This record gives sequence, C-alpha cells and structure tokens, in this order.
Amino acid sequence: MQLDVFTLVPHAFAWLTEQRPVATVLGGELDLRLFSYRDSTPLRNGQVDDEPYGGGAGMVLRVDVVASALDAVYGAAPAHPVIALSPQGRQLTQSIVEELAATEHVTLLSARFEGFDERIVEHLTTDAISIGPYVLSNGDLPAMVLVDAIARRLPGALSAGSGELESFSEELGGGLEYPHYTRPAEYRGWRVPDVLLSGDHARIESWRREQVR
Repeated sequence: MQLDVFTLVPHAFAWLTEQRPVATVLGGELDLRLFSYRDSTPLRNGQVDDEPYGGGAGMVLRVDVVASALDAVYGAAPAHPVIALSPQGRQLTQSIVEELAATEHVTLLSARFEGFDERIVEHLTTDAISIGPYVLSNGDLPAMVLVDAIARRLPGALSAGSGELESFSEELGGGLEYPHYTRPAEYRGWRVPDVLLSGDHARIESWRREQVR
C-alpha cells in the first residue's frame, strides 16, 4: 500500500516510523511518503496559510498552496482517494480503517492551524475524516492516528494470533473485546475468573464471547 501524507512538519512523523506497527511494515507492505506544503508553495518565504475572509482568530491553510502541493507530486488530479483530516469530516470507525487498508493508494491532507480553506475539501479531496468531536492544536495528530490504524491492518503488522477477536471487528459485532487478566492469579483478594485458569479452551472461548462489550 502507498500512503502519502501532506503536512507542514514531516519530521513530526519520525517517531511514528520507528514504532510498531508502522516500522514492521514500512518498506514492505507500506510505502509511507511525507510531503511538506512549504516545498511547493507558490507564495513567498514559505507561506502556506492566511487570515480567513470576514475575520476571526487563527490561520487557514490556503487552497492554492494545497493545489500546488498535489500538482507537484501527482502532476494531475489523483485517481486515488484524497482525504482531508478535518473535524467536519465523517467520524473515523474501524470499518473505515479496514476500507482504507484494503486500498492500494491513499493520500492524507493535514492542516496544522485552524483548518482548511473550504475549497480544499470541496474540490481537491474525495473525503474528509474526523477522529473525534474535539479541537486539537496539532493537526498532524489525526493523520498519525490514521497511519497507525491503517498500518496495523496490513499483512505482517501484527504477530500471529494477535488480531483474533479484536475490538470493533466484525467477529465481535463492532464491540469491544473481552477483558484481559494476567499474573498473579490473585492480588489483594482480587481473583482472575476461574474459567481462565481452567485450561478448558472451549469454555474460555465461550466466556470471552459472552464478555464482549
């Protein structure tokens, strides 16, 4: 899979590429490319944003800056999904992650400041995705969340068996997976459920499915 991220601070993703699951699939199942808007901006002195028409606090990523960045990389309108990370977008779910992980090529647009000129979302993207109904100071964080979520669904990202009955999967009906316990079996009078200590894998499997939330 090829995953392109357009951002104001490509170096902010450095730590992410050193961590699992991204590091596990990077250079194999995942080709992650990071592009800076400043490298192709048509404005002087690396400018990429501007004050919004009508006034108001904050700065907005300009439409001509994003168009120039996309043109510099693709030369024409991309034929693959181009997604703006915006609080106005549809809410991110595991089903959306699965959909994107199965896509050959995806582009993510990050806006670090107040957001995008609305014409970016209307004319330069195919979708907008939000990671939640709240405000962040760093617009690259939603992009990192999506990169991580997609990477872990690629072949080889997870160790064998670690994806079984995973939270929000179809196998669990979109719910949370069962509760987990580890040693010691008893601590301060708090015991691990007896079924997990029974060695009866059929009973354990049944119990786990009953505990899905």
